[in-house]
Amino acid sequence: MSKNNGKNAKGDFEFPQPARKQTFAQMIYDPYDKTFFGRTGKNWGQLMIFYTVFYIILAALFTICMQGLLSSIDDNQPKWQLKESLIGTNPGLGFRPLSEQTERGSVIEFDGKKPAESDYWISLINDFLKDYNHTEGTPKKHCDYSQTHRPTDVCLVDTAAFGSCSPDKNYGYKSNEPCIFLKLNKIFGWVPDVYESPQSGMPQELQKVINDTKVEERQQIWVSCNGHFGKDKENFQNISYYPSQGFPIYYYPYLNQPGYLSPLVAVQFKSPPKGIMMDVECRAWAKNVIYSGSARDRMGSVTFQIIVD
Repeated sequence: MSKNNGKNAKGDFEFPQPARKQTFAQMIYDPYDKTFFGRTGKNWGQLMIFYTVFYIILAALFTICMQGLLSSIDDNQPKWQLKESLIGTNPGLGFRPLSEQTERGSVIEFDGKKPAESDYWISLINDFLKDYNHTEGTPKKHCDYSQTHRPTDVCLVDTAAFGSCSPDKNYGYKSNEPCIFLKLNKIFGWVPDVYESPQSGMPQELQKVINDTKVEERQQIWVSCNGHFGKDKENFQNISYYPSQGFPIYYYPYLNQPGYLSPLVAVQFKSPPKGIMMDVECRAWAKNVIYSGSARDRMGSVTFQIIVD
């Protein structure tokens, strides 16, 4: 160590110099550093080469992944079907008309004497049945129980068979006898296992319908509509179903056939009580349609409310 302890030594520390001020033109091109936007030509070239190679590799990896995915997809049928799929093997039951106004929920409220109210629901049904009424150019056949059907056959849903629930009768909304259309959700490859005889637990009216139906015509997924909570069963004594009280099995299975349309059952509530909410539950009956009336985990059925003012 030096004897003077460095008292006379020169320090190497230098105070930082303030940044050189640049004009806007110098920010674009600085003649002092010969840079464009803070980078030299060499820096810009290296950056462009890097990102070019990076995006080429990224695009190639994306293309490989998409080709691998598309090669595993069949245009005609899903890869995972029935029990292997997320949808499963239990079709849900839906109804129409269903208002697009979320605040209405599943409530159908109207007064047939007020054209604006009845016309609203009629227009919703017209929109729903649009595909059923315009079937030109699609190969469909008039099916019945006496025919032999191929799985690829597409059976016609004849809206003229809806009786009092036909368009020319305004689906009953002008006469305060509203019609509701029921349909089962489509599940690829699902084949119904039907009840050919009455079962315990079925409503008495449905059991009578099954007994009165010809044996060869019992190949149906039966449906029944009744009071949801049982408190107003007396309001469900006059219900009609068109064209029958079930979905014929010759519409199944659904195999993504061109022009396929799900079968419908029109349910008409005749002489409903005035100003009283009818809480309706409609249920599908088949051996492989699991039923649950739980509001949280409903299966095989659907609920809605009707108020005729």
